[in-house]
Amino acid sequence: MRIDIITIFPGMFNGPFNHSIIKRGVNKGIVKIFLHDLREYTSDKHRSVDDYAFGGGAGMVMAIEPIARCIEELKEQRNYDEVIFLTPDGLLLNQPTANELSLKQNLIVLCGHYKGVDERVRELFITREISIGDYVLSGGEMAAIVLADSIIRLIPGVLGDETSALSDSFQDSLLSPPVYTRPRDFRGLKVPDILLSGHQAKIDEWRMEQAMKRTRERRPGLLNE
Repeated sequence: MRIDIITIFPGMFNGPFNHSIIKRGVNKGIVKIFLHDLREYTSDKHRSVDDYAFGGGAGMVMAIEPIARCIEELKEQRNYDEVIFLTPDGLLLNQPTANELSLKQNLIVLCGHYKGVDERVRELFITREISIGDYVLSGGEMAAIVLADSIIRLIPGVLGDETSALSDSFQDSLLSPPVYTRPRDFRGLKVPDILLSGHQAKIDEWRMEQAMKRTRERRPGLLNE
């Protein structure tokens, strides 16, 4: 998979992309990530990529011209499955969306800023709009990191245990059940006996019951989806 991220703050990705699962995927050659500084695509002598909004109002708007130049240059070199805009008014990112995107080959991710982008960017280039939650961030970079991680960890070969991602919360519209490790007894709090029984069928049944219970208590809406 190849992910091209368009941003005005490429340095924000250095830490997250150089550690953990994302780094593992890159080092294995399973995923390639390219950062594109939007300021390199503007003709403005001050390297500005924003302007005042027509009609007035507070805040600046990301201009269409540098975004168009960047996206069109990338699309001249290869075909892209999706051009994703990260925005608070996009569809909420969930596990099924991450699963679907993990099967793609080439993605462009546009990080929003200021009061958003010129609406014509959405009309001309964007194929999917995604939000990571019902709140506003200072920019789309943090959201792009979340999106990339949620996708990359699902690609076969990235995780050490390929079944691990399949047992994550939300994969079957349920939260994960409780998990335990050593010691068996910590300050009087003991690991449930069923997990020490060695009876895998009963352990699986217990885990399903606990997942249902936890989901019902904490996120009942998932059971209705």
